[in-house]
Amino acid sequence: MTHTRLLLIGTVATLLAAAPAVARADDGPSVPPGTEATATAPVDLDPNDPDLKLPEGATLAEPKVLDIKSVVEDQSGDERREDTNTNVTFALQAEVLFGKDSAKISAQARARISVIANEIKTQNATRIRVFGFTDNLGSSAHGDVLSRKRANAVHGILEQEMSDANITYEVRGYGEDYPIADNSTEEGRKKNRRVEISFPRGAN
Repeated sequence: MTHTRLLLIGTVATLLAAAPAVARADDGPSVPPGTEATATAPVDLDPNDPDLKLPEGATLAEPKVLDIKSVVEDQSGDERREDTNTNVTFALQAEVLFGKDSAKISAQARARISVIANEIKTQNATRIRVFGFTDNLGSSAHGDVLSRKRANAVHGILEQEMSDANITYEVRGYGEDYPIADNSTEEGRKKNRRVEISFPRGAN
């Protein structure tokens, strides 16, 4: 019996070692049960407790709840999702949405925006921000105008998808301001050419 168990364990270990590593994101939440984010402060601590072993003269800072951010980016880098305790942000690369130096949305981009619209509905969000950004190539004034046109275009698709009078939008074009990557490389500039859609998380 022991020999059979060892043989099975060895076989499973061999199969696991031989299987190619596949990175994937689960559809469900990745937060373990019982560790969901809450707005409550940590438990009270006695600053005079000798077990804390604070250096002489040291004091405890005020307790606070830190906002944890989860970032998932697809393999191509075309789309990124950020989740915090309070907000959800989708960032779509400009090349996925538009042609070069254009604010006309492609058919493929409409499908991606439709998926985001469904997530907004799931979160019951009624306040949505749509911000456009560019890299630092070309004039700053041109980037400001182009990023605003692109944000307006995405905003228009979201309105068509949801058609909800209770939703309010904040639409802005920031041009080359607020880069998220290094503008000295094309890879970095590609990340900076983006439209971000953000909205509050629901209470569900």
